[in-house]
Amino acid sequence: MENEPVISSDIAVFGTGCFWCSEAIFEGLKGVHSAVPGYSGGNVPNPTYQAVCSGKTGHAEVCQITFDPQIISYDKLLEIFWKTHDPTTLNQQGNDIGTQYRSVIFYHDEEQKSKAEHYKEALNKSGSWNKPVITEISSLTKFYEAEEYHHHYFERNPNQGYCSFVIAPKVEKFRKVFKDKLK
Repeated sequence: MENEPVISSDIAVFGTGCFWCSEAIFEGLKGVHSAVPGYSGGNVPNPTYQAVCSGKTGHAEVCQITFDPQIISYDKLLEIFWKTHDPTTLNQQGNDIGTQYRSVIFYHDEEQKSKAEHYKEALNKSGSWNKPVITEISSLTKFYEAEEYHHHYFERNPNQGYCSFVIAPKVEKFRKVFKDKLK
């Protein structure tokens, strides 16, 4: 159609611990077309949630974010990434412990890699955290979409214990800080 707006898109893949938290945060942003939970960074093809949770596949729980860079930039997504989890803990976010919960950025190209490394270096120099930022920055080799029951988990299960006590406060804080970026 002639008058249809051109929708551009790009992809970012972030691991901030539990992918239910990441999805709940990123899917609420203006310019984000989708935030899909999944697995990346491991050595087993087609991993299942159960296998990833064993810690033996090497995968991290991640969120693949498809976004319109004309509405929200990769830089803004990086800012939100850094501010919505603790990038100083190795293989842990809160009570979630294991390599699958590591802080990680899987970049798609050299520009994303450069921006992620620059931001990490700036955070370490700034003293924003009382410990070094140890976020892994790696090239994306493969993204495996998580099982359907993980999609929109927080939205569909708001009264589940983990959602009520872990995700809800995190999302509430995020919405206050980034209210101008919400849909």
